[in-house]
Amino acid sequence: MAQTDLQNSEQDRVIVFDTTLRDAEQTPGASLTVRDKLEIAHQLARLQVDVIEAGFPISSNEDFEAVRRIGLEVKGPTICGLTRVLLKDIDRAGEALKDAANARIHTFVGTSESHLQGQMRKSRKEVLDMAVKAVAHAKGFVDDVEFSPMDAGRTEFSYLAEIVEATVEAGATTINIPDTVGYTVPEQFGDLIRRLLDEVPNMDEAVISVHCHDDLGMAVANTLSALRSGARQVECTLNGLGERAGNASLEEVVMALKTRSDYFGLSTRVVAKEILATSRMVSRLMGINVPPNKAIVGANAFAHSSGIHQDGVLKARDTFEIMEPTDVGWEATSIVLTARSGRHALRHRLEELGYKLTKEELEEVYERFLSLADKKKEVFDEDLMAIVGDEIRDEEGGKYTLEYLHTVSGTGTVPSATVRICIDGDERVQQSAWGDGPVDATYEAINLATKANAKVDEYVIQAITRGSEAMGEVTVRVSNGELKTTGRGASTDIIEASARAYVDAINRLELRRGRGVPLDSGV
Repeated sequence: MAQTDLQNSEQDRVIVFDTTLRDAEQTPGASLTVRDKLEIAHQLARLQVDVIEAGFPISSNEDFEAVRRIGLEVKGPTICGLTRVLLKDIDRAGEALKDAANARIHTFVGTSESHLQGQMRKSRKEVLDMAVKAVAHAKGFVDDVEFSPMDAGRTEFSYLAEIVEATVEAGATTINIPDTVGYTVPEQFGDLIRRLLDEVPNMDEAVISVHCHDDLGMAVANTLSALRSGARQVECTLNGLGERAGNASLEEVVMALKTRSDYFGLSTRVVAKEILATSRMVSRLMGINVPPNKAIVGANAFAHSSGIHQDGVLKARDTFEIMEPTDVGWEATSIVLTARSGRHALRHRLEELGYKLTKEELEEVYERFLSLADKKKEVFDEDLMAIVGDEIRDEEGGKYTLEYLHTVSGTGTVPSATVRICIDGDERVQQSAWGDGPVDATYEAINLATKANAKVDEYVIQAITRGSEAMGEVTVRVSNGELKTTGRGASTDIIEASARAYVDAINRLELRRGRGVPLDSGV
């Protein structure tokens, strides 16, 4: 390849910066353990994103450990830690990233008048000085430093240009322009990027990135407009998760560039066939279902119910489909799992789904698989993901484990439940309770056994697979004072699934109580 062609190729490539482990975890009710984050990070590496924003190290010991272990164990992508423009934040991030082969520190500060006056209570000069000092300090730990003027979409342009120029001069290699509150519209946001490239003298010394929120439903449109105007890094999340209405959706941005390469003339390194597997993993571990009408990864994304549509697709796929379903991972399994399947077949299918289990973990999953296969003619991928999710959470070492459940319910009978809970792998407590129904009675008995006193804020049942013998998944959102979290459980018995979900939620409450509620962060 000629040098000119190589340069053009690099200019046409978009850097994909995934912030699922940081911004998406700020989705209300979401809570990831270190192990959850490692599992997702390894899958993001298989997806071949360029940068993984692994967390906010100063916010908690658990976030620090997640960033440290991802930097140590996950190969390929650059591993990034978020900081405020505070030296203690940067020191903490530098320590967390010291073992990463490719590390980046991402530091941010609010620059709009809303942030300067309403939150920061500082002058423009004070904030500019803090930003420059932070970037220079970060350069002492890593060569790759990203700076974000938070709420750039509402920042006066002259000040935005001034702080961008100063931080590039201080050593920032990436300048991220966040539409933090989803305020801008595509034409406006594209013009902003174009003006920065035209009017900031040293803008060619750094990559322009964009980080768009979806408050007005325009995060992806704003992101694509920015790319057309010269931005070359996109910050996004799987399934569009994130603060409030969420972030620009990775799968939508990537597939828009791929499907409309004729219009954008841009590409990414992302392995599109891994998109669906990554989306499903994030959905399960976050405890947040993907809406069926979600573009690319929703259950209905490639489903056709209209007779006209069905007829057209059967005759010529491109009459009603603009991309191949197989391009993003929608493909039928080649192995039909039944009660006659052995461990080798099970391991093979789990690895195809992105799960790498130890021998001990496989045995636990295999026992659950056999039990389910005895009840069903065929075990589907969704069944396996539910089983793995439950077993991994159990193995994670939560304080409470459900060992026994018995319920009584029926016409003319007061519903009751008896549970036995193992505490810290040693003590066993058995309690019985009555309730308005078998689930309510079960939750009352668990509360008595654990002394959790949790309150159920939301309870959702979803059939994971088809037929009367389908696996059911329960998602329960609970709170205890200011602490809120989500638990999940799956079983063909919906009462058992409900109990598993509630115990999982209580364990997550204990985890959050032990580490403290993480600091709010946002870009």
